Amino acid sequence: MARYKASRKEETRERILEAAGRCFRKGGYNGIGVDGLAQEAGVTSGAFYGHFDSKLAAFSAAIADGMAGLGASIAALQQQHGDQWWKEFASFYMNQRRTCDLAESCVLQSLTPEVGRSDEAMRTMFQSELLRIVASASGAGTQEAMDRTWASLAMLTGGVTLARAVADEDLAREIALAVQNAVIALQTSRQNTPTNPQQPITS
Repeated sequence: MARYKASRKEETRERILEAAGRCFRKGGYNGIGVDGLAQEAGVTSGAFYGHFDSKLAAFSAAIADGMAGLGASIAALQQQHGDQWWKEFASFYMNQRRTCDLAESCVLQSLTPEVGRSDEAMRTMFQSELLRIVASASGAGTQEAMDRTWASLAMLTGGVTLARAVADEDLAREIALAVQNAVIALQTSRQNTPTNPQQPITS
């Protein structure tokens, strides 16, 4: 019975965490309160406080969870595509992550500005998670590889943000294609592998 109760408690916390992630991505930190988060998760506000002391605590947990999810996605692409994983990642990011509902968007694109407005503790936690992702994505771990990773993540994050902000879908696709090709070119330059600047962006 104790294990059953523990499992139910963990499931409830996970449900709240997933709901918080969706809501914060969709409307930002100030776009929803505890009552709204609880409602989205299908629990009472009292149940929410049984798992998180405050909205800020839920926000911090949602950031960490989103970054862990990004890291897991990168690891899966590396395993599946080997040296070509950046090409797959750039295509996925500038297509699915650009066009999906904001509630399902990437934590880097949707919540980094919110973290930038947070306190030092939040930024420190985010920094630690980000460094883990960069270390994993850099592979060999050389300074050159890390530089390419920083630049690539910045281009992808900024590219999706910029493309989402324009009203013209053709222009959004133009931005997305430019960023996608730039990331692929940067990541394949070490192999002297040319990329086709006219490569179509798939949806």
